[in-house]
Amino acid sequence: MLVYAPALVGADSRPLTLVHGMERALPGLRLEWTTSEKENLVALPHRDEWITANRTNGGFPFLCNDDDDHLVTVAGRENAHGVTPGRPPHLEVHATLLLDAAGIAAAEDVLEAVAEGAKAFWGRATPFNAAVEISRQTRDPVRKPGVPPRRLPALKFPEHLRAPEIPHSLGWLNYWSADAARTIGFPNPPRDVDLLSRSRRTATGGWVVRLTDTPLDLDTPAHLDTLLRVYARFPEIGGRSAP
Repeated sequence: MLVYAPALVGADSRPLTLVHGMERALPGLRLEWTTSEKENLVALPHRDEWITANRTNGGFPFLCNDDDDHLVTVAGRENAHGVTPGRPPHLEVHATLLLDAAGIAAAEDVLEAVAEGAKAFWGRATPFNAAVEISRQTRDPVRKPGVPPRRLPALKFPEHLRAPEIPHSLGWLNYWSADAARTIGFPNPPRDVDLLSRSRRTATGGWVVRLTDTPLDLDTPAHLDTLLRVYARFPEIGGRSAP
C-alpha cells in the first residue's frame, strides 16, 4: 500500500490516527514493535507516546506487529519534492500486509484507514508482482525510454502532472479523495456502473475502488482487460489527458 498526503506539520496527529485505524481495520492487529539498527525486533510499551514524539525523515518511524507469519508494517516519510512542480513537500505512507484470507478480506478497510487517517490525496494497494509491472508504465523519452509491458499505457513522471490530486497510476484497490475523484471525473453513473458496483464512499467523501474481485493478477486475461479498460476510462490518471 502507498498513499500520498500533505506533509506533516507541527504536532500532527495523523500518524497516530492512521495506526489506530489500521488496528481497527484488521482484527487482532497490534502495531507495537519497531526494529533496531541491527533489525532486531524492539517492543514499544508506550507506542502512542513514541509515535507522537518521533519524526523520521519528516514522517514517522517503522512499525510492525510481532507475527512473522502474518507480518503487517507501516512507515511514513517526507518526500522533499512536491507531488507536482512548485508544490510543497508531501508525505508518503507505505504499508504492507499478507494477502492471506484475512488480509484480502481486510485490505479495503486497511487502505481506507491509512488514506483517510493521512488525509491523503490518493493511494493504492496492489500485490507485489502486479505493482512491479505497473511501475514499468512510467516512461519518458529521455529519462526512461521504452514501451510499457502488456499493452499498458505509458504514464508520465509525477512531476509532470498538473495537480497533486491526480493519481500516478492504478492499483488493485484505489483510494481517491473527494478532490481526486472530482479531478479525474469519477463517478459518472452511466459510464461507471461496473466500477460503482465494487466501490464505496468514505466518511470524507472519497472513494475506495476495487478493480477486480480477487487480487490483481496480470497473468489473468480478465484482470488485464479490466486494468486497460479503467485506464481508458480515466485518461487523467498518469497525466495522459490532452493539455
